[in-house]
Amino acid sequence: MAVYLTDTVGLAAGLMGVAMLLGRIVDAVTDPLMGYISDRTRSRWGKRRPYLLFGSFPLFFFMILMFQVPSFDTQRALFLYVTVVFCLLSVAYTVVNIPYGALTPELTRDFHERTSLNGYRMSFAVVGTLIGAGAAWPIITAFPDETRGYAAMGTIFGAVMLVTALITFFSVKEPAREPEASGVPQGRNILLEYKAAFLNKPFLLILFPWALFITGVTIISSMLRYLFEYVLLDPAGVTLALLVLLVSALGMIPVWVALSRKIGKKQSYRAGMGILSLYALFLAFFADKVPLPVLYLMTLLGGAGLSTQYVIPYALIPDVVEWDYVKTGQRREGIYYGLWTFISKLGQGLSGLIIGTILATSGYVPNLTQGAEAILGIRLLTGPVPVLFFIAGIIILGFYPITEKVYNGMISGEAKGSGVSEAAVR
Repeated sequence: MAVYLTDTVGLAAGLMGVAMLLGRIVDAVTDPLMGYISDRTRSRWGKRRPYLLFGSFPLFFFMILMFQVPSFDTQRALFLYVTVVFCLLSVAYTVVNIPYGALTPELTRDFHERTSLNGYRMSFAVVGTLIGAGAAWPIITAFPDETRGYAAMGTIFGAVMLVTALITFFSVKEPAREPEASGVPQGRNILLEYKAAFLNKPFLLILFPWALFITGVTIISSMLRYLFEYVLLDPAGVTLALLVLLVSALGMIPVWVALSRKIGKKQSYRAGMGILSLYALFLAFFADKVPLPVLYLMTLLGGAGLSTQYVIPYALIPDVVEWDYVKTGQRREGIYYGLWTFISKLGQGLSGLIIGTILATSGYVPNLTQGAEAILGIRLLTGPVPVLFFIAGIIILGFYPITEKVYNGMISGEAKGSGVSEAAVR
């Protein structure tokens, strides 16, 4: 998107950054709001599926508009068009994606089956990422000029979004819920729903680690290109490194799903982020001192750790939703998934601020040979800085109380109400 807007459309880089920021702000507001709306929706199709049907068509439409920017005489007019369409595209994606994510805890209440379910879901997410990243440029370059190529790419990708959302709408059925949870909550507004979520201690004990982990992961993924270009002096190598990282993460998803049955979701997540921490420190201090085969072998290890970030968090959210239901009798899946997405975007925004600040203070200058201080800044951002976020998240996650035993006790009715929460937290 950034390269398209600056190099093909001709939008000034500064204005492009502002447009992207405004889209993020819209996301931050609409994600939790969409969760709240879907929680209170009642229809013959259920709570979530209607938005997959009615949101997918605007998503397709705005994908087309986003990559078919008309010519404007002024930067101001171009900026306004890009900003408005990008914000509308973001809202359309939110309308589909938040209810889609909130379907997960409603499809099964089995403690381990949820991990398996999310393992399949995120495996296809990684495959989709690889296909999308690999297909974009061939589609663009298949046309005589980039303008038409980007338009074709936007149309094709938008059509894929439309079709896959409709497949989910027509093939997935929302199960009937408990009678006491089936009515629309009375006398509650959106602020009270948010308050209830933030009073859920187990939710906070996975939300804060998630925010810390996503910040660290985003810093590492953003810094890989800097590391390969300015430290390893191999700009092209970053593509292979990312491929190895993602393929390793994909291959390890079923392994972590199986391992979580043995040692638990929490311990699997902590182990994975610990492995990723070792990989980050290796990149920062040893990547330019070892042969390339060793570098890519360590990248395989890093992908194994990164794999937990794809599957375990999304297997934990349904458990805290059940915890809330046992305590309050209300189901708030949409609120939880909306807040989850909102926090992840905050973490991504924070990572950009950290990267920009450290690079600027270290004297980094684009497209030039970097001095010793700039190289140090790149190394710090590749390893020690994200590792600090990982360690903090690992420590906080250690207090998360919902084990398989506690969860099964909630579901079977052996422990109900606030007593479950208080006893487990103690």
